[in-house]
Amino acid sequence: MCSEQTERGREQTHREMMQTVQEMKKRLPSEKRSRSKASTVEALNYALKCVKQVQANSEYYNLLMSSGLEERREATVCTLEDLEGITSEHTLKNTDTFVVVFSLASGKVVYASEQASSVLHCKRKFLESAKFVELLYHQDVNVFYSHTAQLQLPPWNVGTDSAAVLFECAQVKSFFCRIRGGKDRDGEMRYSPFRITPYLLKVQGLNGEEEPCCLALAERIISGYEAPRIPMDKRIFSTTHSPGCVFLEVDDRAVPLLGYLPQDLIGTSVLTCLHPDDRLLMLAMHRKILKYAGQPPFEHSPIRFRCQNGDYITLDSSWSSFINPWSRKVECANCAVCPNTDMCSNRSTCFFVSSL
Repeated sequence: MCSEQTERGREQTHREMMQTVQEMKKRLPSEKRSRSKASTVEALNYALKCVKQVQANSEYYNLLMSSGLEERREATVCTLEDLEGITSEHTLKNTDTFVVVFSLASGKVVYASEQASSVLHCKRKFLESAKFVELLYHQDVNVFYSHTAQLQLPPWNVGTDSAAVLFECAQVKSFFCRIRGGKDRDGEMRYSPFRITPYLLKVQGLNGEEEPCCLALAERIISGYEAPRIPMDKRIFSTTHSPGCVFLEVDDRAVPLLGYLPQDLIGTSVLTCLHPDDRLLMLAMHRKILKYAGQPPFEHSPIRFRCQNGDYITLDSSWSSFINPWSRKVECANCAVCPNTDMCSNRSTCFFVSSL
């Protein structure tokens, strides 16, 4: 009798498991499938990645709390009414920007500007009940945390008297993250790239208590080849890489031109982004860099670089390197590049990121 009950229990568990797997297969994004019908392995891998994303969100706040939430006396104290008045003027003039304030203790959004719901294609009530980090693309969570730890945040100075002044400082303190913003035609969640500038302030609640928060100014990044296009003479950016051809730094100006965020390239090989026929050219160029380390920059043949959307653009390049004065070894090589005018005039789609 006991054996029969155990067997029936196993069969019931197996049926429930298979039903769950079938449900996961239905929710597997089309781009994650190797064929028309999703396999069990693909569905389980997708579910595992979703679990890891949730864990990353949880770890973010654990790290945030462990880093210490010491009081910052210089932080400005604002009420929700103050935030509404200060931010409304600027965001109304910039249709691709919004302001969000989230608690550094819980991570929950305590304020979102009126424009946030239209930019992100969601209801304002949803934003103000969510944790901001849960809106981010999972690969950007660590970058977000590294720039929003309380002890690293610059205080928000209301003395500037204008949110517009804060946006002018964006290039100094900003970083890039992808934020969810509606669904595509297939019903899959879409993520768009934003430049985020964080500040520290305290928000005074209805009960009079002050809570340390982060005020994030978010500006959506659009392709440099869409109107208003970046002028040809302004399509210049620089990268820094190691002697092993690994990206170390990526200029912010590259984002609207290549479609990649800096964290997408840093730590990866330059060669993987080049057209296969140009990789030998890059290696020859690299040997020349090492041979003439410390010499003035030199021009080199154009190379084809793969953008985030899979298209290739032709880059004109100027290369240089420097020698570490202590080790006398080449530390890294710098490349100032600009998209070739003939190859970039019709580029219009650089950004396309869907959820996992």
